[in-house]
Amino acid sequence: MTINGGISFWHAADPGGTPPARAPLTGDTTADVVIVGGGYTGLWTAYHLKTAAPDLRVTVLEQKTCGYGASGRNGGWLYNGIAGRDRYARLHGLPAARRLQQAMNATVTEVIETAAKEGIDADIHHGGVLEVARTPAQLARLRAFHEAEAAFGETDRLLLGAAETRARIDVADAVGATWTPHGARIHPLKLLRGLAAACERLGVTLHESTPVTALAPRRATTPYGTVRAPFVLRCTEGFTASLKGQKRSWLPMNSSMIATAPLPEATWQRIGWDGAETLGDMAHAYMYAQRTADGRIALGGRGVPYRFGSRTDNDGSTSPATVTALTRLLTAFFPALAGVEITHAWSGVLGVPRDWCATVSLDRTTGLGWAGGYVGSGVATSNLAGRTLRDLVLGDTTELTTLPWVNHRVRRWEPEPFRWLGVHALYAAYREADRRETATHTPTTTPLARLANHISGRH
Repeated sequence: MTINGGISFWHAADPGGTPPARAPLTGDTTADVVIVGGGYTGLWTAYHLKTAAPDLRVTVLEQKTCGYGASGRNGGWLYNGIAGRDRYARLHGLPAARRLQQAMNATVTEVIETAAKEGIDADIHHGGVLEVARTPAQLARLRAFHEAEAAFGETDRLLLGAAETRARIDVADAVGATWTPHGARIHPLKLLRGLAAACERLGVTLHESTPVTALAPRRATTPYGTVRAPFVLRCTEGFTASLKGQKRSWLPMNSSMIATAPLPEATWQRIGWDGAETLGDMAHAYMYAQRTADGRIALGGRGVPYRFGSRTDNDGSTSPATVTALTRLLTAFFPALAGVEITHAWSGVLGVPRDWCATVSLDRTTGLGWAGGYVGSGVATSNLAGRTLRDLVLGDTTELTTLPWVNHRVRRWEPEPFRWLGVHALYAAYREADRRETATHTPTTTPLARLANHISGRH
């Protein structure tokens, strides 16, 4: 029987169980910095602020519980991808974008080392990222992607042929792959909860069950009181649209996942995956997967991509059609898993700006700042964002504050129903493009997908 929802498999699989809820805010108060959102971005920002300036009074307000959102539901990819790098290269030049990519490469190591320093056991395995191609068109995109990564300074990336790919992970129909060492498998919720505990040891005040109803210069308002602070930082990612005035800022894109029962050793011997690389592909409606520490496969992709009016789910429940589609994808990659038990299914939202560019910003005249729009690459990017917000709040000019994503502005998403119609049409086009490329073995990306990329702003 599949457990559908319940936030995520990671919540069910945490041997520590659900920790006691932290107390909500109980009245008006003050701080030096108030952070809205108890996910990765908010907690990394709080952690690095208190590490750099121990006397700062830092308060985090979380509407549910820390890790309720994407930080506790994602695929566990700690890797060096960052949304918008190509656009930043066009806007600011290749050297600036290369500096951003180099900062992301270093961020993977930064997170691993910080987890070790703080004693956080997050099932981290530094096996890199393997992205595979399964059709001729995907192979052409993969080779172009590999060349682009090299142009951005990633000289330690490998391009693999079909036999080399399947020697690592026996993906059916694999015709090639690219591998980077700048990635690791993690248990995302263990990392999040360990980070929250580290913040509290440093003296950060965490209030859960405290929804913020309004943000304004130097104050965050909740039903239980107002926190006044010189700096108010919005770190709400896919839940940003729920804040007053932010409905069209970042689109809450849905992503769904399934997890298998632990697989027997004989199955792993057939599949391989001894390096525990995180696994992705070059499809337009792409997938992402990991071999978990307890011997499962957790695999995700787009189901229903967007809910009308920027609505978000409550408990991670996933439509049966999406569970079926992800299970079919799993067995297409690994035919030996036909009939495997799917023990968990869940969904969550990620933040998508209109130009698909992640950003970090701070307006010192109002004290309002924000970070996010990671488009699914937030596990590592949130750490870089937190360190950058730290420097911006402290008023320091550093390598991080001069990166091209700092203070980048994007236009707002279209109003409904155009937003809903547009997103659903785009993902229907991507799925149809994948179907055509698989059926026809065309060696180039279909015009339909290129048109969808242009309209969406992805490229």
